[in-house]
Amino acid sequence: MHNKRNEKNSGKFNKRGKSVSKTPKEETIGRVSMTREGYGFIIREGFDDDIFVSARKMRHALHGDTVKVVMTSKKTNTKRIEGEVIDIIERSKKPIIGILQIAGSQAWVITESKNMPYDIRIPIESIDIKENGLKVAALVDDWPRKSDEPFGHIIDILGAPGDNNTEMHAILAEFGLPYKFEANVETEADKISEIISLDEIKSRRDFRKVPTLTIDPADAKDFDDALSLQKLENGNWEIGVHIADVTHYVRLGSLIEKEALDRATSVYLVDRTVPMLPEKLSNKLCSLRPNEEKLCFSAVFEMNDKGKLINKWFGRTVINSDMRFNYDQAQEIIEGGNGPMKNEILKLHELATILRNERFRSGAISFERPEMKVEVDENGKPLGVYSKITKESNWLIEEFMLLANREVAYFIGGKGKEAKTFVYRIHEEPNIEKIIAFRTFIKHFGYEMKPTKNAREISSEINKLLETAKGRPEEGAIEIMALRSMARARYSTDNVGHYGLAFDYYTHFTSPIRRYPDMMVHRLLAMYLDKAKSQDKKYYEERCKYSSEREQLATEAERASIKYKMVEFMQDKVGMEFEGNVSGVTEWGMFVELAETKIEGLVALRDIKEDYLEYDEDSMSLRGKRSGKRFTLGDKVRVKVDRANLEQKQLDFLLIWDKSEENESTSESQTSKKPSGRGPRKSGNPSKKTNSTPKKTNGSSKKSFKEKDSKKPSRRERKGDSKS
Repeated sequence: MHNKRNEKNSGKFNKRGKSVSKTPKEETIGRVSMTREGYGFIIREGFDDDIFVSARKMRHALHGDTVKVVMTSKKTNTKRIEGEVIDIIERSKKPIIGILQIAGSQAWVITESKNMPYDIRIPIESIDIKENGLKVAALVDDWPRKSDEPFGHIIDILGAPGDNNTEMHAILAEFGLPYKFEANVETEADKISEIISLDEIKSRRDFRKVPTLTIDPADAKDFDDALSLQKLENGNWEIGVHIADVTHYVRLGSLIEKEALDRATSVYLVDRTVPMLPEKLSNKLCSLRPNEEKLCFSAVFEMNDKGKLINKWFGRTVINSDMRFNYDQAQEIIEGGNGPMKNEILKLHELATILRNERFRSGAISFERPEMKVEVDENGKPLGVYSKITKESNWLIEEFMLLANREVAYFIGGKGKEAKTFVYRIHEEPNIEKIIAFRTFIKHFGYEMKPTKNAREISSEINKLLETAKGRPEEGAIEIMALRSMARARYSTDNVGHYGLAFDYYTHFTSPIRRYPDMMVHRLLAMYLDKAKSQDKKYYEERCKYSSEREQLATEAERASIKYKMVEFMQDKVGMEFEGNVSGVTEWGMFVELAETKIEGLVALRDIKEDYLEYDEDSMSLRGKRSGKRFTLGDKVRVKVDRANLEQKQLDFLLIWDKSEENESTSESQTSKKPSGRGPRKSGNPSKKTNSTPKKTNGSSKKSFKEKDSKKPSRRERKGDSKS
């Protein structure tokens, strides 16, 4: 279709009499990121710049669709790349969440997402009238050319809007993640025997009499790793990293294994865990609970007092954990307190510290951004937001898990060309263009990175920079931008090392209860220990790619649940003022992170009346045309909570303008001047990098469809606030 369009225009004139270029316009394929206002951005793999497509040129494409676009204009200093959708290659498989509304003989799913500007027409014969008003998940089937709205069908009834379980299930459904096991999967799990036979024990290396412990969060239910420690006759130390032997119970080709592959990962929402494996496996059979015999797959290391690795062994074991610690209990012992297994914990801590220091000397990057957690009650109501602080007890476990993952990967992959097919956890070196942009960015704060010859030198310079910026206002901004300059870790059968950890070989061996790639690693390692030939690379690469995609979906769902609870937490704080820091800057506004809770909201530029702000992409800053005031990442600001929109998981802030910081000389010279070149948009076209953002449409983009005997509910009626 697009080729015919180019041929038709070749050598001709348009309606205005202007010559149409004979050069065919460039076409590309990408994924749609849509806005509530109906326009979208086409994200292309391997490209930093997206393509703006206006609402009328979307051609019925929706958020998440894979589309072909033709580029209609190139990027300039004041304008994005623009384009037009010419073909919808594939509709998104992600469900759309909304409220089912029935009116007469018609029904719609009234959508809530900030990425979906249209409601979905549902065939009335396919639904039960009792479901009216419930939150549902729907898929779009078709959007006829002459229809004002897409048609679809309901795939799940989630429950009453506002109920905590409904809302958490809605988040899972939105990302295509399950929230329950089918009965046949649970039944198969229940049939697995809990008895460990004597023959099974005899076939394994026995660690039941070796001092063994677990250290996990206080609220953990699944303990999938344990550490053992004993002193050898030669004076060295034997450290056992014992991992639940999941693949002993979950056989290849079984119903449970297929379900584990489909899920690929456990999902950790703010108030619950959605496990990859049924509870009988994750919390019972494969949970290394104290004083119970458990089957493990282990990596056993011999080390001297200086932390040097002398020997290693991999294989199947049986253990009996002596003690279950939480992180606080282990930390108390590390800090000088008394407790059971004190000598073991202190020795493991000593060796872990050596491993950690060596890792950072080798070029591992030290990101220490605090992780924020939402505390909720038994009904899911948020009670507070707090910072999760990692200490030495966390590092103790982390370092031995990293050691096991690294050494398992090297054991298989370190044979050069003779290495057999394996699953690696890889993290590519950063893109040079992103590093150049990062160097430019930090110069605005007065920092500079020394010239570097290779990726390891880059990591060293980043660590020095992060250490220098620690405790300063710009620390968070620099850490965020450093993270953005990094590639995303993923699974692959092609090893390129792990840049962030400074490892040449790395895999995921230590969490098969919650990650499918770890199950693949266990299976491959077991086969190769039994002298099996190299396995099918294509088979495992496909599963690596799928697992990486599922991991990303799970991460997005986790963030969405945290965002939902944070917005819920702020609902009774509308109108209150808070101190914060600028955490993001775009051409339509600035994101502000509240100082105490790290909760983030948006200050839209259209809501700033005191000045006309211009966006500088290079410095990631906004500058007042009249006042000269400059806002950049990390700057301290004061904001008022304006709106807390639970449906869209969005907080809107208003900036409290501080006149004392205005640049008086700039103000005097420009007060009477009208901003030149780029005034506020009239049409809400965000392709231009201007100071204002398109006005909210208040649902005007949601086109109604009327019939004689039924009418689509108005926005007021849908939200239940009709005055009648």
